[in-house]
Amino acid sequence: MSKKPAAGADPLAPMTQAAAQAAQAAQQNVQAFGSAMTEMWKTMSGLSLPMDAMAKLQSDYITQATAMWNGALTSFQKEGAPAAPLGDKRFAGDAWTKNPAAALYAQAYLLNARTLMQMAESVQGDAKTRSRIRFAVQQWVDAASPANFLATNPEALAKAVETKGESIAQGLQLLWKDIEQGHMSQTDESSFEVGRNVATSEGAVVFENDLFQLIEYKPLTAKVYERPMLFVPPCINKYYILDLQPENSVIRYTVENGHRVFVVSWRNPDASLAATTWDDYIERGPIAAIAAVQDITGAETINTLGFCVGGTILASGLAVLAARGEKPAASMTLLTTLLDFSDTGILDVFVDEASVKLRDMTIGAEAPGGPGLLKGKELATTFSFLRPNDLVWNYVVGNYLKGEAPPPFDLLYWNGDSTNLPGPMYCWYLRNTYLTNALRKPGALTVCGVPLDLTKITCPTFIYASREDHIVPWQAAFKSTEVLAGSKDKTFVLGASGHIAGVINPANKNKRSHWVNSKLPATSDDWFKTATETPGSWWPVWSGWLGKQAGKQVAAPKAYGNRSHKVIEAAPGRYVKQKA
Repeated sequence: MSKKPAAGADPLAPMTQAAAQAAQAAQQNVQAFGSAMTEMWKTMSGLSLPMDAMAKLQSDYITQATAMWNGALTSFQKEGAPAAPLGDKRFAGDAWTKNPAAALYAQAYLLNARTLMQMAESVQGDAKTRSRIRFAVQQWVDAASPANFLATNPEALAKAVETKGESIAQGLQLLWKDIEQGHMSQTDESSFEVGRNVATSEGAVVFENDLFQLIEYKPLTAKVYERPMLFVPPCINKYYILDLQPENSVIRYTVENGHRVFVVSWRNPDASLAATTWDDYIERGPIAAIAAVQDITGAETINTLGFCVGGTILASGLAVLAARGEKPAASMTLLTTLLDFSDTGILDVFVDEASVKLRDMTIGAEAPGGPGLLKGKELATTFSFLRPNDLVWNYVVGNYLKGEAPPPFDLLYWNGDSTNLPGPMYCWYLRNTYLTNALRKPGALTVCGVPLDLTKITCPTFIYASREDHIVPWQAAFKSTEVLAGSKDKTFVLGASGHIAGVINPANKNKRSHWVNSKLPATSDDWFKTATETPGSWWPVWSGWLGKQAGKQVAAPKAYGNRSHKVIEAAPGRYVKQKA
């Protein structure tokens, strides 16, 4: 039986003493950790952790830890008084602030996380190694959050008590379901079906080969522009990111604005396509699609659009055609596309000669067991861990700890509909873009039997980038204006938000903003300094530009395809429904 404190004694004295001891222990732990980290840097070639930086980190840590403990003591003294907001959405719920112990635990985690990241930032060495250290530490820090564990998440514990354990049972059921399907659910996948409530724009497949189907969409206007529009989406995702719902469909928006639209729907590769090369994707991809569109419409020149790696593929195809003396594009639009890979953002941490060579040896053309596939689930996992708190741990907490099934969300359904890639094609792309940045160098590569030179593309070009894009940094997308030196008519527009949300920004929603600049200086910084920010979507800017490239208005066609390209099946076609 515990003794009562003597009269006049401070009842919080034991806690104060414990806090002092904890602070002293924390200082010793930081010093020990710092020494261990210093020794580790010494064993890694070219890396060091300056002692003066470590000393400042330790001093700052102790100062902040002391303030944290003092704040916790004040909170304990004022029973029922909530702790101050923690400034992190993971700990924004009342259960964190109203529980002093939980608030203290979260504060300690945030302090340790900041210190670790500052330590990683202080490392001296080559840029790539420093980036990898920061990335690895960030992954560990995000995974170690107390919000990610049932025993230390007061919201999950409160719900378990409230539901008499039902939330835990539901969480286990959701976990088992995800184990069975092989990936974490980010949305209610049963709420969507391709062709029923996503990818619903009316159209027909009018051409197909072993790599893609070509979809022609039904006109929604009595007259259309004489030059048709061809979309080349990324082959690492399904095309219907451009046609999610009628109200946020880039495809439908383009059709509504009087364009005759065709879209490439890439096949989801299986073992039969494991040996497919980059040259195959160019020749039997955009080049074949352009020829089919020209034949169906009778147009000598067409407007073209490429999204993400689809833009890289499209530009490569147009450069190959230019080397053959053909210039079928009246214009080219590039959405969040890289042509210059000198700045690839966070993805750079995954690429070096050793990693590319490993891919060559396991799934590439020279793999001992024969070419293989880069599995779509591996790509999806990689991209999710670029934003782990939003795309991984958020669902661990909601799905498994709280037993809350994620709500329907079309974009996240698309995000989970992964695609495979043929090993040789992927290895060529990885080596010649991310590793060596050879794609942008005139004549450095031979594609489809001709020297590749992107400066041979001379058509007007519209380049769009997203300001918060973590996959295609907007400054890197801006460098396409330099790579495409042969085009004398280039427009660059910058949108708010990220890689996908920035692109899928419907004009009728009037959300976010975009930046425009009639001038095109040499650097992205100079462009932004004189750019004008305008509220709302960038779509109307692009639509106005595209209308100027599309020629005169003619009567809309009454049927799909032509005699040599007959309807194969209704849109969205069977290729897009193939699962990885």
